[in-house]
Amino acid sequence: MASWVAQWAELSARRTLDRLGEQLGAGLPAAAAVPGLLAAIDQHAAAVRDILTFGVEGSAAVAGVVLLAGYANGVLDQAREHGWAFAAPVDWAAADWFTARLLAVCALARRFDEPGYDPRALLEA
Repeated sequence: MASWVAQWAELSARRTLDRLGEQLGAGLPAAAAVPGLLAAIDQHAAAVRDILTFGVEGSAAVAGVVLLAGYANGVLDQAREHGWAFAAPVDWAAADWFTARLLAVCALARRFDEPGYDPRALLEA
């Protein structure tokens, strides 16, 4: 049984990822119609998985959703420092690095809600 602190951290992480999905999630279906964007999102997702698996010491002891939300917050902080701000509507064909990276985070986050999905699989995919 997970401690209440771990449960709170996972709930908070899910809220963070849900908010991000509400802002950018429309880009995932749009990516299928934009040549190259889906491939870019897949490449970003693979890079994020590698960073969370190999670049975070002790990542095996932390829930994948918590790691992913922490990573998303870090990307958002860097984006804001560089003057990036989400603006709807988005020209998905001209998605910048930050947008593509955050779309990849959204794609990974959606996998947590798939039936039978093992949340540890984020770090093993």
